[in-house]
Amino acid sequence: MVRLDHFDIPRILKTSLKNGGDFADIFCEQRHPTSIICEDGKIEKIISGIDVGAGLRTICNNKTAYAYTNRMSNGGLLEMADAVSCASQGTLFEHDINLTRKQPEVNHAITRLPHDVSLDEKVALVKRADHVARSFDKRIKQVKVIYRDAVRQVAIANTKGELVYDQRVGTLFIVQVIAVKDDLIQTGYEPRGAFSGFELLQEHPPEQIAEIASRRALMMLDARRVPGGRMPVVLSSEAGGTMIHEAIGHGLEADLAQMGLSVFSRRIGETVASPLVTVVDDATLLNQRGSYAFDDEGVRAQSTTLVEKGVLKGYLYDCLTAMKDHAVSTGNGRRESYQSRPLPRMSNTFIAPGRMNPADILHATNEGLFVKKMGGGQVNTVNGDFVFEVTEGYLIEGGACGEPVRGATLTGNGPKVLMAIDMVGNDIGFGIGTCGKEGQGVPVADAQPTLRIPEMIVGGAV
Repeated sequence: MVRLDHFDIPRILKTSLKNGGDFADIFCEQRHPTSIICEDGKIEKIISGIDVGAGLRTICNNKTAYAYTNRMSNGGLLEMADAVSCASQGTLFEHDINLTRKQPEVNHAITRLPHDVSLDEKVALVKRADHVARSFDKRIKQVKVIYRDAVRQVAIANTKGELVYDQRVGTLFIVQVIAVKDDLIQTGYEPRGAFSGFELLQEHPPEQIAEIASRRALMMLDARRVPGGRMPVVLSSEAGGTMIHEAIGHGLEADLAQMGLSVFSRRIGETVASPLVTVVDDATLLNQRGSYAFDDEGVRAQSTTLVEKGVLKGYLYDCLTAMKDHAVSTGNGRRESYQSRPLPRMSNTFIAPGRMNPADILHATNEGLFVKKMGGGQVNTVNGDFVFEVTEGYLIEGGACGEPVRGATLTGNGPKVLMAIDMVGNDIGFGIGTCGKEGQGVPVADAQPTLRIPEMIVGGAV
């Protein structure tokens, strides 16, 4: 575990504010990652090692200065503090700093730490998935298997006297296959990931992940092109919450809202969605990919209701944006590593389940598109316009799931779609991802129940 006992942290923090400033914190990290990539039946890349460093931030007049270093000594950290102090000026910080350790309120149980597993065992799992996918069908021509894990030990201290120690564990396994039939090429993709150790791959065997990806690609080879146009869309809970993450989640991050770069800026208390819709961001969910005990500013993880029965209740704050709004951090200050400053980011974001039986939602829809799995997407946070890919979809025929279709995209406007939702299921399903923002990637999860949008623009394949 990274420890701060060896360093004069109060002196380092005070040095960073010697020319003035309102707040300072230090983030120390030791990261032990492993990455294995298999392509064309061969292990192409193995990366493993240890990275240790610290980042120091000061806030003065709502502006941030940030520096980081690998010199983990009192001298190295004081030199960094002296450098970052040059960016601040104003009222001198003259308070004593007495560090008190904060205790977590949630414990993410890990039964098998990844760094306790041999590299040979990890490589063997990757090869097993590759073999299953390649032997599944002769139409599968390319297979890529990715295994990643990381154990992050962090220590955070600040000028409020708060001290946090935390360990974050993540494991990720992805299988991507390419199937070919005549001149048609289709891709199947299936990821599994969590705040979890190696036990993740006991719950989700590599062979199972490979089979799901293979079946999806092969099914799309035989699927017909989706007919484009305006139609009802039912989003299965299995689709994951990609649309929620993109269409509303980013727009509720406080920095974008404060800069006027969100369609939800200055709209607290307004109706922004159907009364059937409640949106929550919850970092306390056990072992979800976006979960943590403390955020990267040392604030305890919490559950934050963003939209309640259609009414906008608040934003996702880190410490800096909370200062600007005279609010309290929601525990959403996140960073990729010690080399990055914290930003307000989502954790596990979802639409809360409703009351309807998912089967009844489908039966109530005579025709349209049933989306079982979403792909990637893009959103303009300023106006809410989005476009998403559908990686597995079916026509709805007479209130039932009909033949599979390929090449579908969903186009619309986030606020308008949220307002239009007229049925919400009592189920929920999670998807995972790595969310990018300002060049930083952090692990997230998103989820939704089965939803119906009475009319959306469905783009067909060319």
